[in-house]
Amino acid sequence: MGNVAEDEQYEESHVHAVYEQIASHFSSTRYKPWPIIERFLKGLPDGSIGLDIGCGNGKYLAVNPAIFIVGSDRSTNLAQIASQHHPHSVVVADILDLPHQHHSFDFAISIAVIHHLSTPIRRREAIASILATLRPDEGKALIYVWALEQESSRRGWSEGGEQDVMVPWVMKGSKKSTSKSPKNSGTGAVSVAVEDKTFHRYYHLYRRGELDDDIAAVGGKVLEAGYEKDNWWAIATPELSAS
Repeated sequence: MGNVAEDEQYEESHVHAVYEQIASHFSSTRYKPWPIIERFLKGLPDGSIGLDIGCGNGKYLAVNPAIFIVGSDRSTNLAQIASQHHPHSVVVADILDLPHQHHSFDFAISIAVIHHLSTPIRRREAIASILATLRPDEGKALIYVWALEQESSRRGWSEGGEQDVMVPWVMKGSKKSTSKSPKNSGTGAVSVAVEDKTFHRYYHLYRRGELDDDIAAVGGKVLEAGYEKDNWWAIATPELSAS
């Protein structure tokens, strides 16, 4: 990564283009809210208005019917899936170029998004972008990123390992029965094998304390933080002195 254009192109090839292709399959595996995210959303005051930045298939939009969420995702295909969660709104947007008015929202969530940014500067810019949308008096954001420390998971990543990795997503092939063409001899159907297809996505694996440091570096304050399901998470708020 040498400049902004190269960084953007790298992420386009190794993140955005991948999610456009796997959107439907990815969505079918994402349906159950994680406990801390559910707790955060259900603990908000009734009538709160907030953002789900990088909303994917929108599985968190309807967790709390007493709040309103504007979801956004860089993937057009995922945003179309998420738009089915009425009455919430969904837009296609990049986390580094959000269309929302600053200092206007009660809350934001950004789950498993920032780790797809390919440089430290861009990851911090993404956090700053999230915090900038929040009301400076009491707005708060919940951010999740993949952890480097995953010794107990099937991935086996651990402290001291490589932090910038390519992670495969495998779409399993299948055998489909299709009717024979009249030009073919015989009758009945034939089985057509569809091969597995593997896509590789870029991730930056966050080490312990790194997310908190990035939040502080852009003028945010960590209110609560922890580890869940191979992820580091933090609830942050913009400092009153932040612009």
